[in-house]
Amino acid sequence: MLKFFEFEAEFVSSLRCIPMQVRYKLDTCGIKLKLQHWFKFSTDQRQSLVDAPCNTAAEIKIYRENLRSLVFQHFNMYPSDLPIDENPAWMQIEFIPSSILDHAEELNIAIAPSQWQRFTPLERFALIKLSTSNHENNNFLPALQEFGIASYSALR
Repeated sequence: MLKFFEFEAEFVSSLRCIPMQVRYKLDTCGIKLKLQHWFKFSTDQRQSLVDAPCNTAAEIKIYRENLRSLVFQHFNMYPSDLPIDENPAWMQIEFIPSSILDHAEELNIAIAPSQWQRFTPLERFALIKLSTSNHENNNFLPALQEFGIASYSALR
């Protein structure tokens, strides 16, 4: 899953912010990583969090343990845990979360179930994160454009 999105291009080359694929892994392994943690990590450490697999039960466990150790190494305390959703919305293709539909509607954009179903779990995850009320959703429209839902003329 070594994919960066175009809407992340502004910061992803320097890894100055946590990319979506790492945020996906954080939700998968149940770790709340703060931006202050991320800033303290070296470029190599950040890159290792990007590169490390986090798909199988064994990989998730290793990713979690390595990340906890890394935070402890820098802060002398472990990061907070996140509850792990056994059936996360980004893995469900039967319905589109209302936060996404609401934000799309505000932009006069319709998302068909067939479009939602063809997205990868990482793309669905990104749209969910970009549409939640507690997230700055400046990249929601660029993500819809990148995923082929909205035309680039929608910015005008």
